[in-house]
Amino acid sequence: MSKLDEVVENKDQLIQYLEDGCKPKNLWKIGTEHEKFGFKKSNLTPLPYRGSCSILSVLKGLIDTFGWKPIEENNVIIGLKKGAANVTLEPGGQLELSGALLENVHETCFEVATHLAEVKTIADRIGAGFIGLGAAPEWLHTQMPKMPKDRYKLMAPYMEKVGSHGTQMMFRTCTVQVNLDYGSETDMVKKMRVGLALQPIATALFAASPFFEGKNTGYKSYRSRIWHDTDKSRTGMLPFVFDEDFGFESWVEYALDVPMYFVKRENKYINALGLSFKNFMKGELSVLPNEKPKLSDWIDHLTTIFPEVRLKQFIEMRGADAGPWSRICALPAFWVGIIYDEQTLNSAWEICKEWTTEERFNLYKDVSKLGFDAVIRKKSVKELASEILCLSEIGLKNRKKSNIHNTKENECEFLLPLFSSLEKGVSLADEILIQYNK
Repeated sequence: MSKLDEVVENKDQLIQYLEDGCKPKNLWKIGTEHEKFGFKKSNLTPLPYRGSCSILSVLKGLIDTFGWKPIEENNVIIGLKKGAANVTLEPGGQLELSGALLENVHETCFEVATHLAEVKTIADRIGAGFIGLGAAPEWLHTQMPKMPKDRYKLMAPYMEKVGSHGTQMMFRTCTVQVNLDYGSETDMVKKMRVGLALQPIATALFAASPFFEGKNTGYKSYRSRIWHDTDKSRTGMLPFVFDEDFGFESWVEYALDVPMYFVKRENKYINALGLSFKNFMKGELSVLPNEKPKLSDWIDHLTTIFPEVRLKQFIEMRGADAGPWSRICALPAFWVGIIYDEQTLNSAWEICKEWTTEERFNLYKDVSKLGFDAVIRKKSVKELASEILCLSEIGLKNRKKSNIHNTKENECEFLLPLFSSLEKGVSLADEILIQYNK
């Protein structure tokens, strides 16, 4: 029997799943995910799923030209796989690369560049374009295509009920995130706390969504604003992570209280919206009476939780807008420099450890609108970002990860777009607004 088919009888198994994510430092990897919007060049409307210029055409082109293998649901292509990487579809047709687990940022950036070149080759062939921004700048909800994935058919109506911006998040936002490892429970706790406290700094550094529905929203990251009112039961800054007794068990307790979305059986999604995983463990789930969850159900459930930092058998940093190639490479570099070096991790914690729950929450809310001009404890985010970025640079130097040709002795070059933003005092969102106003 596969480990994934193991029946969950008690909470200890759920805790053990997270503990099994602990890895020695020499096995820590970097996994990067990024999304982008596709559109027709002829009229600048979103790519539909089907047609000569469509998402499906892109997927088939990647299969035929670059050797990707299809992933199907109900006999329809919903994604691609090649090696340890996947191409997946978000609800509104956002094309996502879920990258392989790699050794360093040089490899990550090569992976990103290769993927974008492949996508551009196919897009040019069919008259499509792709753009990296945190939110769709013009398109209305009614214009967005709907991807043929059963999971999204369940989620969309539910999102309309639990938050005012849930479907905006699903269909009209794009992000870039990096997935990083932890060595122990203690290590996980520190990384989660630093990641959550400093996630607003990343939001400001990577802000790239000032427009929505054809209007200047007044926000630097409207994507981040959308997340403020998506579903409060599974999003946000998670104050409990900063409690003295936080650990794997605390995360399990939190996740168990998050309402369910679905249960997957024989490649079919069973509607479990709003039901309790705790009841599932008792064999009291109304849609599957007398059946207890498998470990795979717990893993699926963890993917339906969307805070600014998410814990699975690794830690996901989730606070950044999607952007152009250089920014996609900058995000893993930024967090790796802080999180994977003990010196910089401890220094970063010294900066934010005294912040209160209210201060962290206010910063999270303020950076969406104010970007670098947001303030915490009389210090601007621009000043803080400069401090944190310098720490990241130190961490990357300490790692001494050279590229394959040994022409670059570390990964610091990937931080250059962020240093440039701080030197000019403008984020990508600010640059977009300057161009727009001129």
